Amino acid sequence: MKHVTPVDVRLACVQLMQELQSRGGSLTRLLPVAQTRVVDSDRAQLQAWTYGFARFSGELSGLVDQLLDKPLKAKDLDVYLLMQLGVFQLRHTNTAKHAAVDETVKVVKRLKKPWARGLVNAVLRNYQRQTEALEFGLSDAQRYNHPVWMLNQLQADWPDQWQVLCEANNTQGPMTLRVNSQRAQPEAYLSRLTDVGLEANALEGVPQALQMSTAVPVLQLPGFMEGDISVQDAAAQVASLHLVKNTPKGGRLLDACSAPGGKTAHLLELNHFDTVVALDHDADRLVRVEETLKRLDLSAKANLIAADAAELDNWWDGQLFQAILLDAPCSGLGVVRRHPDIKLLRRESDIPILVEIQRNLLDSLWNTLAEGGVLLYATCSILKQENELQVNAFLERTVDAALLGNMRQIMPGEQCMDGFFYAAIEKRQQ
Repeated sequence: MKHVTPVDVRLACVQLMQELQSRGGSLTRLLPVAQTRVVDSDRAQLQAWTYGFARFSGELSGLVDQLLDKPLKAKDLDVYLLMQLGVFQLRHTNTAKHAAVDETVKVVKRLKKPWARGLVNAVLRNYQRQTEALEFGLSDAQRYNHPVWMLNQLQADWPDQWQVLCEANNTQGPMTLRVNSQRAQPEAYLSRLTDVGLEANALEGVPQALQMSTAVPVLQLPGFMEGDISVQDAAAQVASLHLVKNTPKGGRLLDACSAPGGKTAHLLELNHFDTVVALDHDADRLVRVEETLKRLDLSAKANLIAADAAELDNWWDGQLFQAILLDAPCSGLGVVRRHPDIKLLRRESDIPILVEIQRNLLDSLWNTLAEGGVLLYATCSILKQENELQVNAFLERTVDAALLGNMRQIMPGEQCMDGFFYAAIEKRQQ
């Protein structure tokens, strides 16, 4: 096996951010690969820096831009990102100031662009001298660390809350657990955490949820590999609670867009439905569902199918479902605090496409729901066109659809939760 020499963590961070911005993907997929290229002791730092870089990308680019006489060429994106990384260390980490500058400048040699050494050094030192004036020169979009289109959309949808939403999006979300009700109870599991020196607290209204005081690697959680516990935000756990509340016990459930499998597993743990069919159009992501269910010893209770839920002829056997969970593809603007790369990757032009996909899924899946059955429409978005406007439009064009209760929009940071939207829709007799 060929030995691979580990790379400097700063270089690895720049290379990862360059790949993300040039070729797309996501930090969720790219980071694990990048972590194999650094020494084990640098892996946590690489994760913290790349996520922090993405979280504060607006201000970082805005500050560096003011310090450049002219924009760098596209082929020098790595140098541009390196300067942003240096500013990030100075602003948002405990790295010693001299090390943040000197060690960042040293990376220029590894980029094989010696001409940039003086430029990088000058930009970082001038940032330290001119910080207050540079901050004053930031635009609102840069200051709030959201792309212009995203900030405009938040201001339009939530004119009285957009600043709070931006602040929540720029804060790292807490680690929240879901206790497997088939194997343990929250109170007992809290004691197990205390026994190993970890602290958590229960969350009101979400029975299986425990919020950790400090995030830890999952293997430090007692009973994780045995299936006693999973990591899942409390707002995501609300999906299962909605379905259990609004449907009688038994019957068939369709989890239409199931990957990565957290909601599928939660519903199986609650043992409310007799049969669960879990779909996802991405076969690779469906493997993650399979792995999750295997760890929780729930594989035998679910039928996993790789298929586009909207294309009924490719997967549906004609048997009606008593309940459907449609966790629809969406912009993800409710989970930006956990996936800050959304701010770098999502485009305004994506939204109409996603809205059309959501519309098609609603219309197609409605045909598979039995009379008296309930479809729970869910997104991890806070955009009204993906949420309440989407549901209202569906209700207007679907004569046998009726809203059960009120739609629920959970905002990022509300009760320490991510942003999610839920609407339970019942199929009435015509």
